[in-house]
Amino acid sequence: MRRYVIKRLAQAVGVLWAAYTVSFLVLDFLPGDPVTAMAGAGMDSGQVDPAQLAALRHEYGFDKPVLVQYADYLGKAVRGDFGDSVSTGRPVSSTLADALPQTLQLTGAALLLAVFLGGGLAVLATYTSRRWLRQLLLSLPPLGVSVPTFWVGLLLVESFSFRLHWFPAFGNDGLRGLILPAVTLAVPTGAQVAQVLAKSLLTALDQAYVETARAKGAGRWRIHLRHALRNASLPALTVVGLLVGQLIAGSVVVETVFSRDGLGRVTAAAVTAQDIPLVQGVVVFGALIFVVTNLVVDLVYPLLDPRIVVAPGRKAVAV
Repeated sequence: MRRYVIKRLAQAVGVLWAAYTVSFLVLDFLPGDPVTAMAGAGMDSGQVDPAQLAALRHEYGFDKPVLVQYADYLGKAVRGDFGDSVSTGRPVSSTLADALPQTLQLTGAALLLAVFLGGGLAVLATYTSRRWLRQLLLSLPPLGVSVPTFWVGLLLVESFSFRLHWFPAFGNDGLRGLILPAVTLAVPTGAQVAQVLAKSLLTALDQAYVETARAKGAGRWRIHLRHALRNASLPALTVVGLLVGQLIAGSVVVETVFSRDGLGRVTAAAVTAQDIPLVQGVVVFGALIFVVTNLVVDLVYPLLDPRIVVAPGRKAVAV
C-alpha cells in the first residue's frame, strides 16, 4: 500500500507540474500585453508612459526571457507563492482564499445533488419491472448531458425567480441563493453519474451471485441495494472523481449566469485581463483538487470491494 500511495503522489505532482507548464505556455503565446492593459486602463498603449511600462514589466518579471520567467515563477509556485495579480495588485493567494469558500460551497452542494439525484435515478430505473418506465427513466441522463449548462441556468432563473419568485436570481444570498446555481451545475454531472451507474447495475444484476441470492430467498430490494449496488458503484465512484474537475470548470459559467462571487468569476476576469499569475494560481489550484479527489477515490476502492488489493509496484487489482 505504501508503494502504491507514493506512486500516486508522484503522479499527482506530475499532473500539477504539467498543468502549470501548459498554462504558462498558453498564456505566454496569447496576443497582447497584460502590463500595457493594466497601466493604460483601457487607453491606447501610445498614451502610456514608456518608462512606466518598463518599470511594471521589470516589477513583474516580464522583461526577462521566457525560460527565466518560467523558472522564477515555478520556483515560487513550489513554495506556494504565485506572486501578485497584474490586474489588482493583490497577492494571488489572498485573491484565491477570498473566492474559494463560495466556489467550494457551490461545487460541494452540486456534487451532493448530482450523486443523490443521479444515483436515485439509476437505482429506480433498474429496479422497476415496467419496461416503459425503465426506458423513460434511462432516456433522461443523455438529455441531461446534452443540454448546455447556461441554458439550464437561464431556464431556472426564468421559471423560479422571475415567474414564481421563489429564489433570488443573482448574488450570494445564503441558502436560497445557492439552490438554483447548485441545481444548474448538478444537472449534467448527475446525468453522467446516472448513465454509468445504471449501466453497471444492469450488468451486475445479470451476474451469477445475484441468481444465488435469489435462490436463497433474498428479496428484490435487498438484492438490488446490498448485492448489486455495492459492486456497481465502483465505476460510478471513478466518474465522480473525474467530475470534480468538471464541476470546478462549470462554476465559471454558473457563477457568471447567476452573478455569484467565486473562483469562476475570478478566472473569467483574469483570462480577460491576461493576468498570468492569477490564471496560473487558479489552474494549479483546480489541478490540486482534481488529483487529491482522485487519490482519495483510489484509496476508497478497497473499502467498497474487499476483492481489490494493492500489489507492490502495481495498480489496484481485483483478486
